[in-house]
Amino acid sequence: MLLLVKLGSNLIQTKEGDIDLAFLSRLAEEIKELKAKGVRVLIVSSGAVLCGVKKLGLKERPREISLRQAVAGVGQAYLMHLYDMVFSNYGLRVGQALLTADLFRDRERFQNAKNALESMLSLDVVPVINENDTVAISELLFGDNDFLALYTAYMMGANLMVIFSTAGGLLDGEGRVVQVVEDVEKVLPLVRGVNSEFGTGGMFSKITCTRMAVRLGIPVVITGKEDNLLGVISGNTRGTYFKPSKRPLREGKRVLALLEEPKGAIYVDEGAYRALKQGKSLLPAGIRGVEGVFQKGDAVVLYDQRGFLVGKGRVNFSSREVRKVMGRQGEEVKRLLKASTEEVVHADRLVVF
Repeated sequence: MLLLVKLGSNLIQTKEGDIDLAFLSRLAEEIKELKAKGVRVLIVSSGAVLCGVKKLGLKERPREISLRQAVAGVGQAYLMHLYDMVFSNYGLRVGQALLTADLFRDRERFQNAKNALESMLSLDVVPVINENDTVAISELLFGDNDFLALYTAYMMGANLMVIFSTAGGLLDGEGRVVQVVEDVEKVLPLVRGVNSEFGTGGMFSKITCTRMAVRLGIPVVITGKEDNLLGVISGNTRGTYFKPSKRPLREGKRVLALLEEPKGAIYVDEGAYRALKQGKSLLPAGIRGVEGVFQKGDAVVLYDQRGFLVGKGRVNFSSREVRKVMGRQGEEVKRLLKASTEEVVHADRLVVF
């Protein structure tokens, strides 16, 4: 079994703002027991900026991107020192892997990264993976390691993804943890997009990634750091277990879902989203907004009007053409575009999460 564990910045510090060495020690102890049972473990860990702030004695997280990159460079060394120090106490060896989003869009670099991580695992090393914040601009601005965890889980063929969260799981309207989710779509109204001081994701990001993971056939647990990994992998968690889809994506559509770089975004109304869920193509009538600049054949992401990622596909028209006909239908679309079809994204070239 291959287990991927994702830790956010707020998980590796105490309520008082100190590095939570007790939690890291407990994590190391549990991973040692898991490895004794034959479970291979990957860790995706945020915390470079947080650790840099601590190491440099700064009062707050820098706002300027270049300064944040410098702080991340200092903090990443400190973060790995902490993992090495704590895990070594339990006879575990750790290895650093710094990744950027663009390697997942380059097949050669993708395979090289996969080979490197496989080699670490074969050497009985626990890989500790983070985004390369020193050089990655977009990740510092918009990204989150929830997505890095998802991409890594797909790349490595993980059997389970465990995301530790300060919320302890997905909470219902009364603040109680939802135990099991069979259909992520039904729990979206419970999601609130709250970011942390040092992170950029919140539950909104976690559910978006979970929605994609289960469509890939990867089960996900979102839980708190009081939970026990041995219990989690045996099906006994205090958090929320998201069941994998009964109809996981075919390999060809997995590539579209994760590896093709989106050039823009299209926002669809509720009627269009219902049609997409039924396996239909995206028509201009259901489009309510367009972002970015893209050409025919480019990949775009699809969002509903709440801002949830609902799909990804290759477009039949440019962004300029889509803006020209959005909200229109039928022969009017064909006349305006001088085209034989009105489908903006054909069902065969579309992934719906």
